[in-house]
Amino acid sequence: MNRTGRVLLVAALVTVVAMAFRVSWNALRDIANAIGADHTAATLYPFVVDGLMALALVATLVLAGRDRTFALRVLGTYTLASLVLNYVHGLVPKLHGATVDWGRLADWNPANWALVLLATSLPVGSIYFGSDLVAKVLHHRPAPIPTPDANEEESTEIMRNRSTADLTESTPQPVPAAPVRMPDPVTVGFLKSTLPLKPVPTALAPTPAPAIERRAVAAESPRPRRATGRVPQSARSSRQKRTPDQLLAEARTVTADWPYAKLTAEGIRLAVHTSPANARTLRETLRSERTGKAVA
Repeated sequence: MNRTGRVLLVAALVTVVAMAFRVSWNALRDIANAIGADHTAATLYPFVVDGLMALALVATLVLAGRDRTFALRVLGTYTLASLVLNYVHGLVPKLHGATVDWGRLADWNPANWALVLLATSLPVGSIYFGSDLVAKVLHHRPAPIPTPDANEEESTEIMRNRSTADLTESTPQPVPAAPVRMPDPVTVGFLKSTLPLKPVPTALAPTPAPAIERRAVAAESPRPRRATGRVPQSARSSRQKRTPDQLLAEARTVTADWPYAKLTAEGIRLAVHTSPANARTLRETLRSERTGKAVA
């Protein structure tokens, strides 16, 4: 679109917005009078609502991303609020002559309270949302548009011309192919040939295959051979195995000064260095001996 078309489009938009603002002027001014605003405040009230709508529209055209979504939400919210207030103004004829009671926009109390809250909260929201939108517009930095490099275009054109010139010079001229003379055709008869047939070789005697020598090979086990559990003589202990009488005599010597409560299998096993089974047998024997002595 050229510049003249853009100017005409913007002028038409401004004209439509100005006429719509004038239509909504009376309704918003009468609503402001009904909620207790004085003459000056009621006159400025339409600028608060519809003016923020215009500001949000401009911010929507400038911003991008999340900021643009926020501006669209503000625009939609204030548009809906202005529509509701204009609708209430049309339903209540008393508002047209400014004869309605202060704070009374509907006969039903909950509806009246909601409308009064809506009308009184719009100026405060305009201060907050208007300031936020202006700050976002002032801090907005549009993404730079990449410009083509003149040197890059010139180098591309040079390479294109160079490639074209090289292609013209390096292309060889087509060489006509020399005709190849085909051999003369040979007449072939359809009668049976009288040439002697090729002799069939006689069958050769079979050559005996060499005998395969058989050797005994040890079978390979798929699993490693387990240990037999036998301990070499050099790894065995040099200490001789003690008899039960020797174990009992050694246990008597070691536990001579032990109290009766200390006669446990674990203690005897550690003191005599024997197996748990032998330690339990020695414990029972020693306890029975001490019990017999005590009775005697």
